[in-house]
Amino acid sequence: MKKFIILVLVLVLTSCIPYKIAPKFKNQDYKVMQAKKFQRKLPRETSFIFKDPKDADEFYNYINKKYNLDNIEVGINTPFKLKGETLYLTYYEAERTDEIVNLPFVLVDAKRDSNGNSRLFENNYTTRTGHWYIIITIYDKNLKNCLRDHHPLKDHTLKYLEDLKKEYLTTHNYEELLFTKKS
Repeated sequence: MKKFIILVLVLVLTSCIPYKIAPKFKNQDYKVMQAKKFQRKLPRETSFIFKDPKDADEFYNYINKKYNLDNIEVGINTPFKLKGETLYLTYYEAERTDEIVNLPFVLVDAKRDSNGNSRLFENNYTTRTGHWYIIITIYDKNLKNCLRDHHPLKDHTLKYLEDLKKEYLTTHNYEELLFTKKS
């Protein structure tokens, strides 16, 4: 029993306890789900969500160059053609964080404080790491969400978004998008 208590005490004193974890998509690098379930501030629409490893405003610049928008309403009902129909792309960027409590620092400072000494680790009680995600919603001309299960263009839209994501993540100079063949 004594060894068990010592083991638990060692684990507690050396552990960092996560209390907020950013989502990780199992078996895929994207997820199709309701945006509001991903983050409360977003609309209640079925969306294509993927993690964005690039810097801020990179997706904005990518969409701006890809669709030749000249910085006018970029990402807000951006029109594009798919299977002969005009569809509209809207995107959002959202941050989700990993937050961890560093329990040993809290305990050391509590002990120092009770002894009348100053705290050493006051700004290091928690560790925060941010992850950015791109949330894309596609609508048709009748304002029907193309990512919903019964939409006739769902499979084509998903394939288009997978290709869009792949192109975005592999392209570093967005000017070269102007020279690629449009389909």
